[in-house]
Amino acid sequence: MDLWSRKDNVTYKRRTNHEGRSGVNLVGHSDEDQGTDNEIFTIASAGVDPEGRQSATVSGLDQHEETFTVDEALEAIGFGKFQWKMSVVTGLSWVADAMEMMILSILAPQLHCEWKLPGYQVALITSVVFAGMGVGSPLWGNVSDTYGRKTGLTMCICWTLTYGVLSSFAPVYGWLLFLRGLVGFGIGGVPQSVTLYSEFLPVKSRGTYIMLIAAFWAIGSVFEVLLALLIMPTLGWRWLLFFSSLPMAVFLCFCYWLPESPRFHFLTGKTGKAMETLARIAKDNGKPMPKGKLVGNQQNERGRIKDLFTPQYRKTTLLLWFIWFANAFSYYGIVLLTTELFQAGQLCTAIQGAKIEPSCSLECKYLTSSDYKDLLWTTLAEFPGILLILLAIDRIGRKKSLALSFFMFSLCMLPLFACIGRLSVTICIFIARAFISGGFQVAFVYTPEVYPTETRALAMGISSAVSRVGALITPFVAQVMLRQSVSATLSFYLIFCLLGGVASLLLPIETLGRGLQESCLDQEAGQQTATTNQTNKTAHSSNQR
Repeated sequence: MDLWSRKDNVTYKRRTNHEGRSGVNLVGHSDEDQGTDNEIFTIASAGVDPEGRQSATVSGLDQHEETFTVDEALEAIGFGKFQWKMSVVTGLSWVADAMEMMILSILAPQLHCEWKLPGYQVALITSVVFAGMGVGSPLWGNVSDTYGRKTGLTMCICWTLTYGVLSSFAPVYGWLLFLRGLVGFGIGGVPQSVTLYSEFLPVKSRGTYIMLIAAFWAIGSVFEVLLALLIMPTLGWRWLLFFSSLPMAVFLCFCYWLPESPRFHFLTGKTGKAMETLARIAKDNGKPMPKGKLVGNQQNERGRIKDLFTPQYRKTTLLLWFIWFANAFSYYGIVLLTTELFQAGQLCTAIQGAKIEPSCSLECKYLTSSDYKDLLWTTLAEFPGILLILLAIDRIGRKKSLALSFFMFSLCMLPLFACIGRLSVTICIFIARAFISGGFQVAFVYTPEVYPTETRALAMGISSAVSRVGALITPFVAQVMLRQSVSATLSFYLIFCLLGGVASLLLPIETLGRGLQESCLDQEAGQQTATTNQTNKTAHSSNQR
């Protein structure tokens, strides 16, 4: 009698195309096989029989178990203690990256004086680092897509630490050039920390907290200037190189705590490990795990360049490459322009068309405490830039935030064409650097969001490599072309940023509020589902008529 008298509470669940089809390639199957988003089935709440076993009844012929994806699990668990700890650990890699980049502007004039290097050899110290990054970025991206994000990040930090320390013992110029090139190769993998971090964030938190992690870059840059101010007058550049490598050593001490991405584990068929990681996040955050079975698409072939040029990603890939190029070209350009314009002395004369006379290539000028203070003030522009974009990125979206950064940079370039005072020039450059640095961070948010897990790390790696091409070219504009015409140089940056703003608006996908794609199969299945839904609606309308 108890079986007849017990009343079941029936709930309804919308069945999506991923449920119950873990690891199944939906492409090529009929619409009936795949199901649609409109397919709804009922699940009775679990009861307990007299023997204490759970039972459930399901309306219809088939019994369906509860399922969830990695994205749904992260949404249920939310942002909490686990992600805060991960912010600090992955942020250490950004601190190390920023310090290795900032040291280039400090090392060059010191070696120019100490080793009596001509100008082109000084420039090569910077260029070889960017060249190494350009080669290393796609390779580290492929490693991360093939063997895991944590593996790729840990390997590149070990590599950079080793050759960073060895650089401090370089006996001659040739050895220093070689070792700094290897350092650049290792730094090329550091953007994978963003890939790893982004794959642990729920949708509503992703833009905000990736932007906050970017604050570690600004912290690293400021810390490097302060470290140089303390060490250079007493211990010299070798000790500066050595101490600048220590944040990487600190990161390696804590990286054992970092888990591998559950998205990567699931994509590679390691469902058990993905569940363990999700359970660990839930425990740290004090939230319950979703009930049921983890499902989704699995993929054996990962990290293939041709996947970036499939029909759904071809336009996005080409536009993003230009955006990354324009960002790096403009960001490093404004850093170089700051020093060059101020060292020119007579700004009005230079801006009104006269050439800036080049100084003797062997002229030696050590950086003074005043120079370090100016460098520090310029670097502090990173913080307001991050804050401004942080306020915009989750309100107006990624595409408009990118466009805003480019257009504001272009707007700040316009006053420099006129004869304005040093203070006004400083303010314009400060605001321009704030916006372009903020825009650079939006690119770091958007890129891992728009690509699926199987190509996410490779997409980040190649985009970073393309940006290094812009960084390699910009010294020839900001330093060489500037000697011939200030107006032509400023026009170059103005036009590139206007084009970058237009490219941002032309991006076909807005990722605000969009979950990370686990596989390209998710998008293909979603497109097929949308087509099926439209067909069903059309057929239904025809039947009614």
